[in-house]
Amino acid sequence: MRFSSLLNLLSGLDAASPRDLSSDPELVGAQSIEQAVAGQLAFLDGNSNLATALGDTRAAAVLLPLDPQLQQQATDRGIAWAALLDPRLGFAEALEILHPRQLPPPGIHPSAVVDATAEIGPGVSIGPHAVVGAGCRIGEGSILHAAAVLYHDVVLAKGCEVHAHAVLHPGSQFGRGCVVHSGAVIGSEGFGFVPTASGWRKMPQTGRVVLEDGVEVGCGSTIDRPSVGETRIGAGTKIDNLVHVGHGVVTGQGCALAAQVGIAGGARLGNGVILAGQVGVANRAKIGDRAIASSKSGIHGEVAAGEVVSGYPAIPNRLWLRCSAAFNKLPEMARTLRKLQASNDE
Repeated sequence: MRFSSLLNLLSGLDAASPRDLSSDPELVGAQSIEQAVAGQLAFLDGNSNLATALGDTRAAAVLLPLDPQLQQQATDRGIAWAALLDPRLGFAEALEILHPRQLPPPGIHPSAVVDATAEIGPGVSIGPHAVVGAGCRIGEGSILHAAAVLYHDVVLAKGCEVHAHAVLHPGSQFGRGCVVHSGAVIGSEGFGFVPTASGWRKMPQTGRVVLEDGVEVGCGSTIDRPSVGETRIGAGTKIDNLVHVGHGVVTGQGCALAAQVGIAGGARLGNGVILAGQVGVANRAKIGDRAIASSKSGIHGEVAAGEVVSGYPAIPNRLWLRCSAAFNKLPEMARTLRKLQASNDE
């Protein structure tokens, strides 16, 4: 595809957007700015070492920020370019165009096991050795890949995708366009046990998990159902690989949970919350809208809306940075304190 043809398909560009199509290369793929070669598209944004990366790249075309100096540098190097307000978003759209997905055709593979009471919508694809239990409802255009397992009464709305070896437990419900990646387990029993004199008494987990529209769950992640009620994941929330969401957790819309986040039962997350890698959230903690927790933070109580927290236990990020700066000085401070104490003793 010619670079000029690709640009016509990007939402962030219009006829007035800056560009240089003097070479208008034929594109066969896309790659990072550092690894791109002839025939490939790349992009630059604020996370790049911009001038150096552009000076070294072998890309045939680049998507640039609205920076006249970078644009001139690309022109001087003979690289075709177009400038966007958000080059990363433009690159995401370009990847979808240059590398379209290969989707399985509709139909049920002969080796799949589909209960006679299950309702299968039009255009559904069910792959080899997949299992669909009694009372399940699979919405139009949904895809179950090889060996996906749906227990009884699972509901998938239109356009969902369940990847290989994912397991959806009884009564789990999924809104439109949800994606569950390989090895994820949705609706498994919450960790509910009652201590007694003779040991732990299991608390039946009779609730369900609900994923609202557009939720995506990464490989190996687990979302537990509660003893009663719901575990609910808000619309548009994105969950990375190896995340655990405990029973009865409720998240708002548009949250992002990075790898190895653990959220204990009953916690509440507002809209747009971001939890970076390995953040731990304690039982019944509350996190306000648009709050952010940096990697390895431990949240035990309540985080206000819009707050950025770090550390264990989590404290405001600015305070944590000041504390971190003091860590290396602690031995020297301890020596000074001991000298002062010795002087006072004399």
